[in-house]
Amino acid sequence: MAPEGRRAPLRSPRADGLTVVLAIVLAAAGLLPGASGRRSLVSAAGGGCDLFRGQWVADESYPLYDASACPFVPDVFDCRRNGRPDDAYLKFRWSPAGCQLPRFDGADFLRRWRGKTIMFVGDSLSMNQWVSLACMLHAAAPAPARVTYAAGEPVSSVHFEDHNLLVVLYHTTFLVDVVQEDIGRVLKLDSMRNASAWLGAHLLVFNTWHWWTYRGASQVWDFVQDGNSTYRDMDRLTAFSKGLSTWARWVDANIDTSHTKVFFQGISPSHYMSKQQDKEVPAQGGSCLKQTQPLQDATDSPAAGGESVLPEQAVVRGVIGAMTAPVSLLDITALSQLRIDAHPSVYAGPGRDGCDCTHWCIAGLPDAWNHIMYAMLLQQG
Repeated sequence: MAPEGRRAPLRSPRADGLTVVLAIVLAAAGLLPGASGRRSLVSAAGGGCDLFRGQWVADESYPLYDASACPFVPDVFDCRRNGRPDDAYLKFRWSPAGCQLPRFDGADFLRRWRGKTIMFVGDSLSMNQWVSLACMLHAAAPAPARVTYAAGEPVSSVHFEDHNLLVVLYHTTFLVDVVQEDIGRVLKLDSMRNASAWLGAHLLVFNTWHWWTYRGASQVWDFVQDGNSTYRDMDRLTAFSKGLSTWARWVDANIDTSHTKVFFQGISPSHYMSKQQDKEVPAQGGSCLKQTQPLQDATDSPAAGGESVLPEQAVVRGVIGAMTAPVSLLDITALSQLRIDAHPSVYAGPGRDGCDCTHWCIAGLPDAWNHIMYAMLLQQG
């Protein structure tokens, strides 16, 4: 179980075909899409544009797709099917300050990434973004779409056959290893035994954070190993920094960035109530239960021009900033903090107790993450 009031990130369902999917992933090869047809962001002021500062604006043309027509959405993200009565949360578009995002063009995305492999590597927040992109592309694929879907553990994939585009999820909670040893389950901060499975992709989108914070029954390790030293526990932010630094060194040493683009999905915020001195106080905006509109008064949020940065955000920025490989930070934290309305809440499906204020409804907020990533890829060429 997750800590009281919180739900642990989901694990991918198991299915046959893991070996086949891994073989496809590892066999992928080729060059990144060329810069022909490159688009630019439209700047209202003629200056630079920070894609992560701005506001949510109502847009009746949204959502970008109908989740009920997307065959990849797991029950836990399918809020409307699970009985959520309101739909206003679907009809907001992210608008960066000072410029306009090019509208997401799924057909263009499919053309640019024809014959390529896109891989999301991380926990269930990576699953959230992976499902979102698969649905966005499925809606744009020519009908009848020839698509192969394989759900497994740790690998799930969607293959758009007409474009030979493989969109993969590799499920891992920490990026570094948890190994069963005689003393118990050991979180090894300097070990990445499975990382070879990520080689060969043309776009890698990494994520980790939430599982580093869990304690009690939700904690999936018994000891932490740092080099030759083993501990019962460690300051979680310190452990996160050490583990993420191991990932960074692996990327620097193993990823050919002339062949592969690398993104890191920033910290996805939760919206729960926390207890201090026997009183419930808002945590990152308060509980998501019965919320139907984005927050409008988060004046200290970086999305609104404030300077507040979470400690885990600072770790991510510091680690990426010290890397030699070019890694694009999908800095989604601030814009997502405003979307207290976009969680599954109590609409995470039958048999799931509690209120999920960690994950996100599909369709919904992760579509904006992918929209921004699309704009960044267009800018990079």
